[in-house]
Amino acid sequence: MAPLAWPVLLGQLSVLAFSTIDTLLVARIGAADLAALAVGAAAYITVFIGLMGVVLALTPIVGQLYGAGKTQEAGRQVHQALWVAVGLGMLGSLLLVFPQPFLKLSAVNPVVEAKVRAYLLVLALSLPASLLFTIYRSFNIAVARPKAVMLLQLGGLLLKIPLAIALVYGVPAIGLPALGVVGCALSTCLAMWAQVLCAGVLLRRDRFYDRFALLGRGLDRPNRAALLHHLRLGLPLGASILVEVTAFSFMAIFIARLGTTPVAAHQLVINMVSILFMVPLAVGNATSTLVAQRIGAGDLLDAQRLGWHGLAIGTTVAAALGSVVFFLREPLLGLYTSNAQVLARALPLVAWLVVFLVADAGQIIAAQVLRANKVVSTPVLVYVGALWGVGLGGGYLLAFNVGGQVPQAFHGARGFWAASTVALSLAAVGLALLMAWTFRQRAEEAGHGSAAQAGP
Repeated sequence: MAPLAWPVLLGQLSVLAFSTIDTLLVARIGAADLAALAVGAAAYITVFIGLMGVVLALTPIVGQLYGAGKTQEAGRQVHQALWVAVGLGMLGSLLLVFPQPFLKLSAVNPVVEAKVRAYLLVLALSLPASLLFTIYRSFNIAVARPKAVMLLQLGGLLLKIPLAIALVYGVPAIGLPALGVVGCALSTCLAMWAQVLCAGVLLRRDRFYDRFALLGRGLDRPNRAALLHHLRLGLPLGASILVEVTAFSFMAIFIARLGTTPVAAHQLVINMVSILFMVPLAVGNATSTLVAQRIGAGDLLDAQRLGWHGLAIGTTVAAALGSVVFFLREPLLGLYTSNAQVLARALPLVAWLVVFLVADAGQIIAAQVLRANKVVSTPVLVYVGALWGVGLGGGYLLAFNVGGQVPQAFHGARGFWAASTVALSLAAVGLALLMAWTFRQRAEEAGHGSAAQAGP
């Protein structure tokens, strides 16, 4: 797992560093821009992640084909995924240009609303590039080439940093005005399109990709059967990821109703947790790649072993990381901001960090193993019940003291964090049980198949 996990980890940290850089830069401007970043980023992530999940169906499809040695068929699936990404990109950009539902939910003041609208308008231009790069990423992860993704993600980060500094704070010497939170969006847009262009160059020049016949024959026409197969996996997969992400992005939107200071504090802590989450996510990606390839090769016993080992490794590492950060919480939060009010609101949220992270690691790794098995529909139900029902629903009841009987300790953002921790724990248990049932079913099916072949 390690050779697959560490490049994914560095690549994902590079992606997350986009938002970390934005948070660090904007936090030094003022609470209004930071609140706009929290709400705008939540809206963008909601749209992008849900659509990205549909595209990510390419990973188990290609992974199993590659494990079975069907390389050219795997390449044809990439062409079909391009058609999916183009259609989804148009839809998603339209949602970002007209973000009224997100603004209504957050109920932010007019100053913050104007900043959110401008921020999302720029990101509407970035979304198609992000979905196209998701195809490149999904394909390379499936064929065990994570370094090819990592290098471009690191390159995108190296471009993003100077662009963000210049655009957020301005460069008076050349007449470039300070754009604040909008500068964050513009730097992201430029970096993402640069990554896509570089990905195209690598696909053309690296001889490794010749076996897949990705280029040279033109873009395949849309194939009804291939598109339906992709969408049958992609739509529930996208729904699962959408539920998972909106459970947390909507936390920011609802917390914004409490004021700019609470949502700013939440933004700092959720960014820190997101950084830690990249480690179990990388383990989950590596595990999923190996499991899909072993299933394609017909080695179900090894696939099962890899799945459980990935779950054990990921949750153990998450517990260790969460414990270290919990004890260093004050100096780490101090790296983000010196605003005493924001820090005072952020520190109580870190109390949930260790359990939150372990549960989050458990659910994502189990979900990744299930995706490698092409089990994508039932996890949607688990996520809806746990993350939306208990996490968002329960968090809303606690945070806003619905009914008037909620203890003071769970009012405000702390209520959302408490409910989300319980919700992630329920999701982790539910998906792990589903994972065990899936492997048992595969073993029984394989046993029946062997018995039928051995019969008269």
